[in-house]
Amino acid sequence: MAIASVNPATGETLETFEPLDAAGLEQRLARAEAAFRTYRTTSFAQRAGLLRRAADLLDQERETVARTMTEEMGKPLTAARAEAAKCAKAMRWYAENAEALLADEHPDQADVADSGAARAYVRYRPLGAVLAVMPWNFPFWQVVRFAAPALMAGNVGLLKHASNVPRTAVALEELFRRAGFPEGCFQTLLIGSGAVEGVIRDPRVAAVTLTGSEPAGRAVAATAADEVKKAVLELGGSDPFVVLPSADLDAAVATAVTARSQNNGQSCIAAKRFIVHTEVYDRFTAAFTEAMRALKVGDPMDEATQIGPLASRQGRDDLAELVDDAREHGARVECGGRRPEGLEERGLDGGWFYEPTVLTGITPRMRIHQEETFGPVATVYRAEDLDQAVALANDTPFGLSSNVWTEDPAEQDRFVRDIQAGGVFFNGMTASHPALPFGGVKRSGFGRELSGHGIREFCNITTVWVA
Repeated sequence: MAIASVNPATGETLETFEPLDAAGLEQRLARAEAAFRTYRTTSFAQRAGLLRRAADLLDQERETVARTMTEEMGKPLTAARAEAAKCAKAMRWYAENAEALLADEHPDQADVADSGAARAYVRYRPLGAVLAVMPWNFPFWQVVRFAAPALMAGNVGLLKHASNVPRTAVALEELFRRAGFPEGCFQTLLIGSGAVEGVIRDPRVAAVTLTGSEPAGRAVAATAADEVKKAVLELGGSDPFVVLPSADLDAAVATAVTARSQNNGQSCIAAKRFIVHTEVYDRFTAAFTEAMRALKVGDPMDEATQIGPLASRQGRDDLAELVDDAREHGARVECGGRRPEGLEERGLDGGWFYEPTVLTGITPRMRIHQEETFGPVATVYRAEDLDQAVALANDTPFGLSSNVWTEDPAEQDRFVRDIQAGGVFFNGMTASHPALPFGGVKRSGFGRELSGHGIREFCNITTVWVA
């Protein structure tokens, strides 16, 4: 079955690709194995030069790359440009820092003297071919944040991208090829999800990383465990955005809107559950609702658009089901809650749009209380005190990140101690950065991307002992 690139703003099929057959897949796996044998012996300086060249190309071609992303998955063009720029920045960060992050570690000689060693140290060595199963929502960034550290560590990459962004997947392979990386160092596998298990089980594949849904993560982790291979998972998120009385309310509202609407609301680390102390609940909710209602929905190629379409019809329908279920169980729709009107006259009637939506009165009976909302839908909760705010923040199966707005150091310490998440951002919006580890706990996955923690995930941490 062909892999199709479909414009979510119009429903138009842009291009189709034939998936790799068995012979084509075998050829690429063999090429990866051959590439690793020599690429692993290159120096950090050589790898850094290649990665900087890839960053330069990405900067030069930012507009083309951005338009490809917007056409394939619907993010506003301005956001797509920012994503391309962020990728180039991350490439340069790893080019600059990888050697220091993976430098040999030397314990104090006195600590190992009783082992009989004249000297002992730890060296980080590459594992081999790493399979990356990546999502469509940040189609360049999700890949680069795996590829930059993996390639700088001396591994080679195999990309199984989401099937609705094949043009982006092909562009990524071409980017690394044109930057001068040896043949086979980074390859795109145009395959369906049913072929992923076989690739993981192939002995030439050393490890796997996945960013995506919880069911996909379970399947990949089970296969990797069965093959005793390293896996890193970044799965869903239902991040809390907690607002306490000492917060700068104007700043909190402005950030809340961006945190919920970024990437058309389709981000694992987007704030999704807004937990507001009763002292500021009414003011926050009124201002937040007004700002969400004012967001401009439309053609993502329009520079003024703030909310584009959902990336797929199924995603739009799933989101609508969650809102409808909440409404049927008593939730109040403060704004939105439907497909936008007036799309036909703008030529967008075939697109998968959904209005920015704010829901209040959420109860545990509603699916939206426990399930991730992947779109511009916010749920707002009232918290009577700090204890209830912490409890509500943790009342989710996910634990990716969190946002807390308070100027009180004691309240900040409480959340650092008690929040069940991979990150806590005070008085600002959760974001990923190459110098900071990224990942979650609970059903949001395990392992870390980015920073030194991320580059070491796919290394053989080798003890060297010399008598």
